[in-house]
Amino acid sequence: MKISILGAGNAGCAVAADLTLKGHEVTLIKTSHAMHDDNFEYLQNNNGRMTLNEFGDNKTAQIYKVTRNVAEISNTEIIVIYIQTNFHEQLIERIAPYLQDNQILLINPGYLSTAYVLKHCGEKKLIIAEAESSFIDGRIMEPGCFRVGFRNVRNPIGIYPSARKDEAIQKLNQMNERFVYLDSVIEAAIHNPNLVVHTVGSVMSIPRIEKSRGDFCMYHEAYTRANPATWKILEALDAEKMNVLERLGFNRVSYVEACKYRNSLDDSMDAKEVFLNYAEMDTRAKGPTKVDSRYISEDVPQGLVMLEALGKSLSVPTPIVTGLIEIAGAALGRNLREEGRTPEGLGLENIEKILEDCRK
Repeated sequence: MKISILGAGNAGCAVAADLTLKGHEVTLIKTSHAMHDDNFEYLQNNNGRMTLNEFGDNKTAQIYKVTRNVAEISNTEIIVIYIQTNFHEQLIERIAPYLQDNQILLINPGYLSTAYVLKHCGEKKLIIAEAESSFIDGRIMEPGCFRVGFRNVRNPIGIYPSARKDEAIQKLNQMNERFVYLDSVIEAAIHNPNLVVHTVGSVMSIPRIEKSRGDFCMYHEAYTRANPATWKILEALDAEKMNVLERLGFNRVSYVEACKYRNSLDDSMDAKEVFLNYAEMDTRAKGPTKVDSRYISEDVPQGLVMLEALGKSLSVPTPIVTGLIEIAGAALGRNLREEGRTPEGLGLENIEKILEDCRK
């Protein structure tokens, strides 16, 4: 298949190489100059040569096309958005003129960016898919080389509109990305693991992040068997998330159960143990290395602010969510609600369309 990937950061480059190795014609599109320009220049100068180092096993792909021209998406069947969620709306508005009817727009992760697609591309007959989390975890270690830390064993995604779900499944399964299909993009948005694990782990570790000066690994330090208090905060936030899900008509699925479903095929394992084993992996990259990192500046306004706003609209109390937003905003000296996702920003009418689609 012809697939384009918007975003040439860690995940975008890794998935572009991986899909190339699976036999697809991949166009990798850099959408900004924010970071990873050295790696992008390397790819341009070396015919898209990208190596995946997966636990010592090196496989090299020659990505079909590496470009900054977003118009290239017009010629592909599936378009994957792989940029920070802070910039989803601007990118969706930017690419709207080049989107074609019947293309699949896969947003990874989504945080309910389906609403932005309806807002800016409502006249297009698109299939929209939202994923919970990146298919491949890891880091670009040097230009042209990505070290794989982990792959999900399942990748849950939601489809909109539901009437085109079977059509979407037929095409998406050709990507061979271990997809499993949820009832709605809303589930994918709220089950984004970063909404829970990044926000609690980083906000509660702000003094340690500052003192370490780059030598901090959230998964190794904030989430250990010796940190029961941090875990209680995570569970309290997770309960608020599940309360919102339940009020919206979906099943209560905890963070650890969703994590287990993505990360393990062993149904007999305790869900919390699956997460702790995942957190303890020696391939976990350091981070966040500064307080104003995506762990806070992305996942608080794009995740927690969205969850708080949904809670308010549904009369579901979210005091832990609110507390984390306030602490994060104080630490950064910014009003993160002004930067964040709200029903008004997403479009109340767009959210209602998505909810109505769930009820069909």
